[in-house]
Amino acid sequence: MNKTLFMHIVDRLSNEVQYFQQREDGLGRLGLSALQKITAAIRVLAYGTAADTVDAYLRLGETTTRLCVENFVEGIINLFGDVYLRRPTPTDLQQGIVSYDLWIWHAFFGPPSTLNDINVLDRSPVLDDIIKGQAPKVTYYVNGREYHLAYYLTDGIYPKWATFIQFIPIPQGPKAVLFAQRQEAVRKDVERAFGVLQARFAIIKNPALFGDKTKIGKIMRACIILHNMIVEDERDGYTQFDVSEFQQGEDNGSSYVDLTFSADMPTNIVNMMGVRTRIRDKQMHQQLKDDLVEHIWRIFGRDEDNN
Repeated sequence: MNKTLFMHIVDRLSNEVQYFQQREDGLGRLGLSALQKITAAIRVLAYGTAADTVDAYLRLGETTTRLCVENFVEGIINLFGDVYLRRPTPTDLQQGIVSYDLWIWHAFFGPPSTLNDINVLDRSPVLDDIIKGQAPKVTYYVNGREYHLAYYLTDGIYPKWATFIQFIPIPQGPKAVLFAQRQEAVRKDVERAFGVLQARFAIIKNPALFGDKTKIGKIMRACIILHNMIVEDERDGYTQFDVSEFQQGEDNGSSYVDLTFSADMPTNIVNMMGVRTRIRDKQMHQQLKDDLVEHIWRIFGRDEDNN
């Protein structure tokens, strides 16, 4: 985290959260400063250590440090959550087509670790906006064919729905091999983003030191918000990719997002069931997958031939 971003957080919290405002005691002596409290909270999140480890460095006791962490995560969520942990807007979807960073758009946590991907999918709200008709309308073309449902790249355990594109476990032929390589490479970006999140905030990968489930959820949410703030602050330093290679031809990879679409459109059970049926359409899933195989081969096949 750069110093400018850190001081921006200190400034907002010290001015808008009462706990971080420096106060005087009965003798007129100043208490702990906002800088001490926020530094203690970030050190606990970043290093994943116990609350009493900052005593010698910042002169804060264990109880005070725990209060600093609890008030810090609540302040981060209240002040920055609406901007840095929101659902993507139509403009974000347009920019997301050509951007490449580690921004986290969706987070779902809390299920027991004994659940597999299918059990988590059944509990996850990731498709709720689409089913309820509250997701922005997306139109894109693959291999000359028009599609209206965004899709996620997944591994083989997920069902064959129109919104999921799995890798090919045993690819046969050069087209399937190339698709498998490209799909797995892009899918690793998600794991990379979570790895970076864990590297920045060790409290996520360490055993939970806060026994309250609600507090653990707030800590996770605050870490994601801070992660996105760091991504935005350091985005200019990322390697910029030439996206023109993905846009060869009018019918290859073009896309459109309806910017005038209202997310408050009324829904009813008939519409929801219709969208649910479209999401679970296996025929559409296979058609999209075949088109993606042809699309990727058309763009990158020459490179493979030259190699």
